[in-house]
Amino acid sequence: MNQEEVKKLKVLSAKIRLNILKMLEKRGYGHLGGSLSIVECMSVLYGKQLRYDANNPLWEDRDMVVLSKGHCGPAWYSALAESGFFSKDLLFTLNEGGTKLPSHPDRMKTPGVDMTTGSLGQGISAAAGIAMGMRLRRKNQYVYAIVGDGELNEGQCWEALQFIAHYKLHNCIVMIDDNKKQLDGNTKDIMNPFDFVKKMEAFGFKVWKVKGDDEQAIDEAIIQAKQVKDQAVCIVLDTIKGQGVPYFENLIDNHSVKYNSQEMIEENHKAIYELQSYLEKENSVCTH
Repeated sequence: MNQEEVKKLKVLSAKIRLNILKMLEKRGYGHLGGSLSIVECMSVLYGKQLRYDANNPLWEDRDMVVLSKGHCGPAWYSALAESGFFSKDLLFTLNEGGTKLPSHPDRMKTPGVDMTTGSLGQGISAAAGIAMGMRLRRKNQYVYAIVGDGELNEGQCWEALQFIAHYKLHNCIVMIDDNKKQLDGNTKDIMNPFDFVKKMEAFGFKVWKVKGDDEQAIDEAIIQAKQVKDQAVCIVLDTIKGQGVPYFENLIDNHSVKYNSQEMIEENHKAIYELQSYLEKENSVCTH
């Protein structure tokens, strides 16, 4: 990937992150930490790797995304809006009554959402079934399963992963968001996951571990994963909960936040200002 492509993805990441901060402040609360930690992942998928048609979300030959950690829908909605699936104005209806953007993704409501998720542990099973269906129909498609590190406390995940590995469903690219935190604290304190790379390798996966804020590294890992045809594949994203905004990275209870303090609102505005300044600068460079 050349520097122009890298820059394009970084701009998309900034737009996705900016939307998340704006829409959650507008709502007054929301799942911020885990949404921010998958921004670069979403940027690479929708900015480069994913095959889709925003004007035809149900295109039969599209690649699919299953956001198993469904509470992080704001990141997905932001990526979909930036990719043209619906107007960005819709982002500010998040969680409202009758919205097309509910707290957790719903494939019956949101254009571009391929699987309803939110009950942790179940999304990876759905992704496994989708991948098997693609194989049986001899479709040259991929499904990207984005799984949370805290979510992997669930036994159902490991049943699904064993299924994917046994049938060598290399068309199901498992992406683990290893942001080290979950609802009630640090993953190592609540249910130590130990080494995801070693665990996934023991289950029969070919594994790559990359920095989760490095678009180029994520892209290269996906490219390498797509070259594997005889083994299940997994990418471990080494991320930080609240990624990209130092204040939220350091906030202890950043899983779901409430904008009920002046400090938080001011820090949110500071981050918004910095992202807008970056985007204005990049836009100025691109137009000269």
